[in-house]
Amino acid sequence: MKQNKLGTSDLLVSEIGLGCMSIEPGNETEGKEMIQRAYEEGVTLFDTADLYQFGWNEEFVGKSVKPFRDKIVLSTKVGNRWTEDKKSWDWDPSKTYIKSAVKDSLQRLQTDYIDLYQLHGGTIEDNMDETISAFDELKKEGLIREYGISSIRPNVISYYAEHSDIVSVMMQYSILDRRPEEEMLDFLYDKNISVIARGPVAKGWLSERALQRNESDQYLDYQGKEIQVLVQNLHSELGSERSLSQTAIRYALHHPAVASAIPGASSVKQLLSNIGASASEKLSSEEVAAVRSLSKPNVYEQHRR
Repeated sequence: MKQNKLGTSDLLVSEIGLGCMSIEPGNETEGKEMIQRAYEEGVTLFDTADLYQFGWNEEFVGKSVKPFRDKIVLSTKVGNRWTEDKKSWDWDPSKTYIKSAVKDSLQRLQTDYIDLYQLHGGTIEDNMDETISAFDELKKEGLIREYGISSIRPNVISYYAEHSDIVSVMMQYSILDRRPEEEMLDFLYDKNISVIARGPVAKGWLSERALQRNESDQYLDYQGKEIQVLVQNLHSELGSERSLSQTAIRYALHHPAVASAIPGASSVKQLLSNIGASASEKLSSEEVAAVRSLSKPNVYEQHRR
């Protein structure tokens, strides 16, 4: 599996990582096998968040990666705090909360340090300098190795890129969500800040399951029927040895700013199919052009720079 550097850091991440959010209570046996198999196949980036399943996901991932903890990049996120009734969450990017929450994450992950600690969102109204200060202090204290943000808001991303030492930005990016192409990918590449592409298979729409989905369903500005037609056209135009999901993952990786794509998986079979994209050929410039001609060049409607 190809390993890429995250920004200017010393962190090396596999070009295909594992988003662990879809591992849920009740599926522990397969979840543990997925994490083990992912590691055996060369995956080194395992991503979770304190928000997922009220912290259970961090606990499970931490326990599952313990045998090879020092050989991977373990990433988690902070900024959302559950309300007391656990029915919703509040946004809290304050220094006080971040420096308290990291201790809880460390305990749940059963580790002394977090390789990549990410702000789980962000708004332009935040006191971003205070948030940045919190991450800088955690890095100096050795509790985290590097930090980044998980955001789709160009105005927020731009501020952190200009005023902090983030090494990565996690953002949604796929054939069905090409908004980062408008300017963010080139901007971050020029800043030497890596992109971690989440949702490359677009909640399963960019897989063979798309044709069994409901035509009236919607994904961003696509109707289900539109996606099904797009999927058929991609099969006709590209016609390669890759599966559709592998083509989708390779598309998310084609821009040099993207260090890793992190599809989720709910089974070992799905995991291995996703990881198989690493062994498949990169998309040629002609294939990238074909994908772009068939899909929509989405743009950000809000939170612009």
